[in-house]
Amino acid sequence: MADSSSTPAVHTPVDLDRINVILATDCGSTTTKAILIEKVDGEYRQTFRGEAPTTVEEPAADVTMGVVNSVTEVGELAGRRLIDDDGQVIRPATETEGCDLYISTSSAGGGLQMMVAGVVREMTAASAKRAALGAGAIVMDTIATNDKRLPHEQIQRIRELRPDMILISGGTDGGTTTHVVQIAELVAPAKPQPRFGGEYRMPVIFAGNVDAREPIEATFDESVELSLVDNLRPTMERENLGPARDMIHDLFLEHVMAHAPGYDKLMSWTNAPIMPTPGAVGNILQQIATQRNVNAVGVDIGGATTDVFSVFDGTFNRTVSANLGMSYSISNVCAEATLPRILRWVPFEMDERELRNRVKNKMIRPTTIPQTLESLLFEQAVAREALRLAYVQHKEFATTLKGVQQQRTIGDTFSQEIGGQTIVDNMALDLLVASGGVLSHAPRMQQTAAMLVDAFQPEGITTLAKDSIFMMPHLGVLAQVHAEAAVQVFERDCLIYLGTCVAPKGAGKPGKTCFGFQVSGTSIDTTGEISVGELRLLPLADGETAEATIEPARNFDIGAGAGKTVTRTVRGGTVGLLLDGRGRPLDLPEDRTACRQAVTDWSNALGLADLARLN
Repeated sequence: MADSSSTPAVHTPVDLDRINVILATDCGSTTTKAILIEKVDGEYRQTFRGEAPTTVEEPAADVTMGVVNSVTEVGELAGRRLIDDDGQVIRPATETEGCDLYISTSSAGGGLQMMVAGVVREMTAASAKRAALGAGAIVMDTIATNDKRLPHEQIQRIRELRPDMILISGGTDGGTTTHVVQIAELVAPAKPQPRFGGEYRMPVIFAGNVDAREPIEATFDESVELSLVDNLRPTMERENLGPARDMIHDLFLEHVMAHAPGYDKLMSWTNAPIMPTPGAVGNILQQIATQRNVNAVGVDIGGATTDVFSVFDGTFNRTVSANLGMSYSISNVCAEATLPRILRWVPFEMDERELRNRVKNKMIRPTTIPQTLESLLFEQAVAREALRLAYVQHKEFATTLKGVQQQRTIGDTFSQEIGGQTIVDNMALDLLVASGGVLSHAPRMQQTAAMLVDAFQPEGITTLAKDSIFMMPHLGVLAQVHAEAAVQVFERDCLIYLGTCVAPKGAGKPGKTCFGFQVSGTSIDTTGEISVGELRLLPLADGETAEATIEPARNFDIGAGAGKTVTRTVRGGTVGLLLDGRGRPLDLPEDRTACRQAVTDWSNALGLADLARLN
């Protein structure tokens, strides 16, 4: 390439045996967060953290200034000099200064913003969207032949959005090339201008029918940087997202980051390629799910968006609910969920007018945090619905391949859907991880657990945890370089285990038996019954485990089938062992007074009895 600034930094191999001090930063849209990881008694531990405002925008327009400021704070806390007089990261580490490894993630400047295009919206375009989301991108729009827009409207949309890169897919290998070339002919004349840099050439990735490569190359001129990778859908029955995701990461560094203010300098500092923050979070979740052989769901709820990550049977999916957030997007949550659904979770008297006023006040002052108990409970009620809606959207996206004819049994005779069933199975969910301000910074751990259980409605036996200081991005990029260190810190310092939720699937009459239980461990030995509609919390401390035998009533299923007993080892946490007899799906009373009483009773059961005084 003519522009030398777009040349990727060369990262020399790292000798893992000599890594004792690791520095990691996450350059967020508003804050740059730095953490220090050190080898203590033969194990890697997160020891100090610091943060500073991100400086990618004017007047600083140099992302490394925020990095230096956050790292300097970490160095002062640790008593270790990490930045030299020239503003460079000191390496390698000695007893008193420097680090052995420096890595970083970034979502500064709006992160990685992409558009995807495919022949059919529900098939190849959906595969392209999965690839982009999995790489950590925000998908701004999806162009397809059947998206009901006229060609000039699609071209205008590409020009208006100014994405960082475009991913095109379409056609199976060996099939017709006409339609996918038509998609390329929509993208080529748009010539969107870049967000950063005057010398920037728009990266376009083609991951479609290999037979269409030659006409695709002929469609684009020198104004774009065209990359050809293996087909996302080589056959209708198979999805191959890896090559496209890898190319997105490469182009993110070579083009997007290279032209963002200060990133060329930052890339020269790091020992490994910079990753988009959401991509790094997904990376550590996949690492843990694979290592433990579990199914996991992670959520990060922010002010404007909610990201949901899942790994089921080794298949990774990520979705971004762009209009579901707790500050800038709070009005969208209320509009989509409806006010009555939010009011269900408010344990004190509030009418729709007061709820609207609270929402408007939050929109006027989006960065404020709750100052009263009433405000806190209002925000947690909204959070439940934001999380629920984001999870619904995730389930709809994380599906088997649409357009694939499934082999059917006699029991499927009346099901007409061809492919596209969700792979997200709450009964098979082993680990549910929370992050984001409203979840991570709830005053009490019981409130975090309650929001998770109420919104995601896990079934069977599920471990609940939260990210202590939003460390998952740092560990996700570290896992690319030093997986052992990443996993050790994730286990010991990143996750705060809240405990385990036991929740049978099914419905019954309130007051009737939902399930019987016997729990035996070092500090607990108890038996009893949980009634339909009841929530009970048993003490089981963090680090402790117990043997739990659950005997569901005949119309309830704990994972082995209706009425069948299950015995499992359950993990304790800062909250304990949560026995949930409310049934799945979770239905709240329609009568407002009865609903408020039910929510109050559940709060009391979780040790939050002081909330009842608002009732």
